[in-house]
Amino acid sequence: MRLMSGDRGCQVGPLRVVTTDLARFGLAVGHATDTAGATGCTVVRGIDAPHRAAVAVLGRATGSRELALLEPGHLVERVDAVFLTGGSAYGLDATAGVMRWMEERRRGFAVGPGVVPIVPAAVVFDLLPLGRFDARPTAEMAYAACEAATSQDIAEGSVGAGTGATVGKLAGPTGLMKGGLGIAVAEGEGCAAAAIAVVNAFGDVRDASGAIIAGARDAQGRFLDSAAAIAKGLPSGGFIAGTNTTLVVVALDAAYSRLELQSIARSATAAMHRHITPAGTASDGDIVFALSPMEGRRAPLAQGEQLAAQALGAAIERAVRLATSAV
Repeated sequence: MRLMSGDRGCQVGPLRVVTTDLARFGLAVGHATDTAGATGCTVVRGIDAPHRAAVAVLGRATGSRELALLEPGHLVERVDAVFLTGGSAYGLDATAGVMRWMEERRRGFAVGPGVVPIVPAAVVFDLLPLGRFDARPTAEMAYAACEAATSQDIAEGSVGAGTGATVGKLAGPTGLMKGGLGIAVAEGEGCAAAAIAVVNAFGDVRDASGAIIAGARDAQGRFLDSAAAIAKGLPSGGFIAGTNTTLVVVALDAAYSRLELQSIARSATAAMHRHITPAGTASDGDIVFALSPMEGRRAPLAQGEQLAAQALGAAIERAVRLATSAV
């Protein structure tokens, strides 16, 4: 792998920009991308049925919608889709497009003569520095993402909610690198986990060996090691707090309760701490959604936790390896 100091992308050898079939998880993923505006959105929806869901909030600078209903004990057990979007808080308005797509197909929580689609959403901040501040995902884009959703050959890298993503913000705009969206699957005996990660992190991204593969750089293009620099007390280069987020959806092909899914979501955050340093800071809006079928075969909780973390680690790495330069 070769990192170009004059580039904002992570340059690697040949990689197929497709991913494992997600049909076994009952999921389809669709993107809408505004390349010129450096923003976009991604829908993770059931192919033809809802999923049970829970959430773990790791960062303290989040932008979200409908997270409270994912807590154990809430009346509504199911979700129809999870919406990941750019545009910061403005991007939450685009969720209406997912709602409309679902309602037209009468998919949602039944209420009298109609349905109310259940669509939790979360945002990344991509208003700066790559695109136009006034470019935000729209409801029409979200509707189109639902239409385009597929379980096979799903695009990764600088697409959908990962379009304007960047990583390694410690040194400011001149030292960062391109982030993106990655998908990976971890296989176990009788169970599998998939992870979809939008990586727009304040920190650096590391591979499985712990080596930094994308992150903050100095004027000579050398990695600064953000976590080490922060620990030493070195000042930042002018990053804007609250503009960084990693959004994740992990999915299991075995059925789990909502309480178990919450545990799986929390366990998956271990992969964020291993592969993004630092992660879950006061400047990040990191959120992990966990999904499983409403009914079906069971698998041990510990297995689901480990597989989710394994899949997420690989998805984070793919997000930056498959990202394309913005310059």
